[in-house]
Amino acid sequence: MSASPPATAVVILAAGSGSRVGAEVNKVLLPLRGVPVLVWSLRDALALPGVRRVVLVVRPEDRTAVGEAVAPHLGDREVLVVDGGPSRHASEWAALQVLAADVESGEVEVVAVHDGARPLAGVPLWRAVVEAARTSGGAVPMVPVTQLVQDDLAPVTDAVGGVQTPQAFRAGELLAAYRAAARDGFEGTDTSACVAAYGDVVVTAVPGSALNLKVTFPEDVALAEELSPLSAADV
Repeated sequence: MSASPPATAVVILAAGSGSRVGAEVNKVLLPLRGVPVLVWSLRDALALPGVRRVVLVVRPEDRTAVGEAVAPHLGDREVLVVDGGPSRHASEWAALQVLAADVESGEVEVVAVHDGARPLAGVPLWRAVVEAARTSGGAVPMVPVTQLVQDDLAPVTDAVGGVQTPQAFRAGELLAAYRAAARDGFEGTDTSACVAAYGDVVVTAVPGSALNLKVTFPEDVALAEELSPLSAADV
């Protein structure tokens, strides 16, 4: 008999804005093939085996809009919407505090953290990072980065990787790292940075994808449209 999937909690960060994308609303609420950008990630998360909790982290002023945007796509599932903080790290910490009781009780074994502005990650990548985190303690998607130059414009010849999301970690170690960071006032640039600073966790690199783009600029929305052949309802 195969092992049961880990009890997983998913945190989707949606507390950014639409300033650089040129939108008047949060960029995760922009339409992508007929549904909000955020819904693509939410559908992926809900399709994962063993998901017990899904937390959407939003700006306080976006709570109503986000709730209305995702409600038609939840079916009989529930998500928890919480207010984010002034930084990515603060938003992650807000979500982890909500999940703390479930982590401490053992109900949640793995936590996956994803940027809601990356709509095309896909279920296989989500599954890969969760399974790798269950085995090694942590996992992040990475893609090769080329055509970099140094300060003197000399080409970078070493192998360099770009980190994406979703990133997944064993829940106990992740919570402990963020609690230590809160005591010290430390803020990491992403989830793995905090774990690296405060945790003794082996973080595994899993193959990411060039399709897993982040919606940051106006042209990213158009590109995501071209790269997403199916509607979110078909994913």
